[in-house]
Amino acid sequence: MNAFHRARRRSLQFLENESLDWDEDEIVGPDTESRETILELAKMTSNAYYAPGETGWYDLEGNWNVSFPIGWEDDSDGFRGHVFATPDNSTVVLSIKGTTIPYVGGGGSTTKKDKFNDNLLFSCCCARVGWSWTPVCDCYRGGWNCDQTCLETALTEESLFYGVGTNLYNNLSYMYPEANIWLTGHSLGGALASLLGTTFGTPVVAYEAPGERLAASRLHLPSPPDLQHITHVYNTADPVAMGVCNGVWSECALGGYAFESKCHLGTSIIYDTVSNLSWSVRITRHSIATIIDEVLSKPWPSSEEIGREVPEPVREEDCESECYSWEFGDFPPETGLRLQDQSIHTR
Repeated sequence: MNAFHRARRRSLQFLENESLDWDEDEIVGPDTESRETILELAKMTSNAYYAPGETGWYDLEGNWNVSFPIGWEDDSDGFRGHVFATPDNSTVVLSIKGTTIPYVGGGGSTTKKDKFNDNLLFSCCCARVGWSWTPVCDCYRGGWNCDQTCLETALTEESLFYGVGTNLYNNLSYMYPEANIWLTGHSLGGALASLLGTTFGTPVVAYEAPGERLAASRLHLPSPPDLQHITHVYNTADPVAMGVCNGVWSECALGGYAFESKCHLGTSIIYDTVSNLSWSVRITRHSIATIIDEVLSKPWPSSEEIGREVPEPVREEDCESECYSWEFGDFPPETGLRLQDQSIHTR
C-alpha cells in the first residue's frame, strides 16, 4: 500500500506513471466461462440501482448477504452501490451503480454527478462536443486543441468517483482482510470497477461499460503487468459499449452525454446480438435489465455450438480509433488579452 500511495502521489503531483513491483499470486475469482456466474454478478450489478426490496431488486436466493449499502443516505448524491458477501465472508463483491438517466420531471439524486463523471472520464476534451456544449473542465484551447496537463489534473480531483472508489476499496480490504474481493458494475459503474481493478489487481466483471482505457492512461494508474483479471461483458447493439454513441446528433449527445472513448481494458465477452438476435443498435440495448432478461437468462446458441456457455473472451488489441481528430499537448490558457495589427501614421 505504501508503494501504491507513493505512485498515486507522483501521478497527482507530477502527472507521471511509476512502475510498481507486483507479486504474482493465485486467488479465487469469478468463473467467467460460466453463464450462471455472469448472470449472478449481473443481478448484483442491477441491484446497485435499487434499495433492498425495492421494485427491480433481484433476489439472490440466500447465496449472498447484503452486508451494507454504499451512498444510499438521504443526502447522498454521488458514488453509490452495495456490498455483497458470502455467509462466511470468504468472498466480498462491491457492486457499483452506473449512470441514473434523468427523465421528465426529475431523476435520481446522483444524476448530476453521474453525468459529470461520464463526461469527464469518457470524452476527448472536457465534453467539448460542439460549439454549444459547456465543457466540464477548462482544458479546451480552441479549434481541436486540448491541454493534456490540464486534462490529467482535472481527472485526479479527489472528489471524483474514482477517488471515492479507491478509499472505499481500502476500507473493504481492512474490514475483510482474509476475503477475496471482487468488483462489478454496469455502464459508468463497470468502468469504475475496471479502473479500481486495474489499480489494485482485483477481479472485475463489468457490464456494458464505455471504453475506460483512455481514462486509465490519463489517470496514470499503477497497473499490474497483465490485466487478465478484468472481464467486460457487452452486446453489439449497445452504442455506448461499442463506442459509437458519439457525434453531435447521436442519442448520447442529444441527452448531453459525451461518450467518445471506445477501447476497453482486459478481455471482452461480446454477445453479437445484431447478427444473432437481429437487434438494431440503439440506446435501449444499454440497459442491464435487458441484458439479464434477454441475453444472459437463456443459453447462447452460437456459443453452445462450439462447446462453450458464453462467447470466448477477446482482447481489444487493435483498438486505436479514439480522439484522432484532437491535438493534445502543452497549450497555455488564453489570457483574455488579444492583440491586433493596426496601421498608423507617424512623423
